[in-house]
Amino acid sequence: MTSATPARDPYLVGLDLRGRKVVLIGAGTVVQRRLPPLLAAGADVHVVAPEATPAVESTPGITWHRREYAAGDLAGAWYALAATDDPDVNARVVAEAEAQRTFCVRADLAREGTAVTPATVATDGLQVGVLAAGDHRRSAAVRNALGAVLTGTEAARPSRKPEGVALVGGGPGDPDLITVRGRALLAVADVVVADRLAPPRLLAELAPNVEVIDAAKVPYGRAMAQQAINQVLIDRAREGKFVVRLKGGDPYVFGRGYEELEALAAEGIPVTVVPGITSSIAAPSAAGIPVTHRGVTHEFVVVSGHVPPGHPDSLVDWDALGRLRGTVVVLMAVERLGVIADALIAGGRSADTPAAVVENATTGGQRTVRGTLATIAADAAAAEVKPPAVLVVGPVAGFTAPDASENPAAG
Repeated sequence: MTSATPARDPYLVGLDLRGRKVVLIGAGTVVQRRLPPLLAAGADVHVVAPEATPAVESTPGITWHRREYAAGDLAGAWYALAATDDPDVNARVVAEAEAQRTFCVRADLAREGTAVTPATVATDGLQVGVLAAGDHRRSAAVRNALGAVLTGTEAARPSRKPEGVALVGGGPGDPDLITVRGRALLAVADVVVADRLAPPRLLAELAPNVEVIDAAKVPYGRAMAQQAINQVLIDRAREGKFVVRLKGGDPYVFGRGYEELEALAAEGIPVTVVPGITSSIAAPSAAGIPVTHRGVTHEFVVVSGHVPPGHPDSLVDWDALGRLRGTVVVLMAVERLGVIADALIAGGRSADTPAAVVENATTGGQRTVRGTLATIAADAAAAEVKPPAVLVVGPVAGFTAPDASENPAAG
């Protein structure tokens, strides 16, 4: 009679992955949740999978090998993750990793890997990891309790499980900029339906039993239709699950939150709306640009740039905006900077008006490109600016703040 292999207590350690190769086999929601902390650690991330969720596909800073896993894919890797839907493939990945002495996490069967991903929470420069001998639910529960204390959400945690759907604004990108109430509701969710612009580090903190549904709207790429998003919110709520619809920014600022509210209300499903910090104000602020300033501007206007000036579907009076003296903030405008600048100039705004584009605001990838209304499109193109980015036009865009005022978080 042979005895069962005794449980092992993993050795908890922090890895310095800066510039070091990490290989993820698979590109589903597990990988989607692991990417943010790996990228924040500076890893050279390679993803091997024939298909990917929209959020994984649009994640900047990764190398995607769009094919099935093959022997040799882990060559040179310091760390690996086997996260496919096929147990046989995951076993082969672990075997290859072990043969070359690369630590490997197996997502579907943690005890069969050579490493275990801890349940983590990060706030204010502090990272906390919890391991519970492969019991992911237990480690997540302890992590959530610690996280509630560290982030100040302990008192805000609901006394009983909420019902229906919560439309939660996740803020501009830094996970610490979600509201206390939003984070507390996220911690008790059964299902999270997340946008591409929702802070990805928040997904990495979810318990493994939480269903994550990718509702990413990739600019100029794949997107989950709004009707499908509405339906999945309704279906999961009808199953008795508490659903958090996690959005970037604020649900009601170009987030289609009210459309989702109407769809849910029509089905009699209770809805909680949690406002979020909108990037229209946070992005300029993170770049050291105040949208208002005494004696300079008494107004600021937030505009959607997803439809260009002159388009029959445009609801924006660009001539009126051109006549304004204050600050104009344009979201979703990266591909239309030139025509937007031309429209503002045609409306009366001076071509030498200061302008700035803030990319990936409040994250470790934040950067700011400055110019004038006449040059900003060419300046942004030369810098290869990509969404998400915010355009700011007006005298305040020319302000040069002390270095300490432009201090994006690492996320």
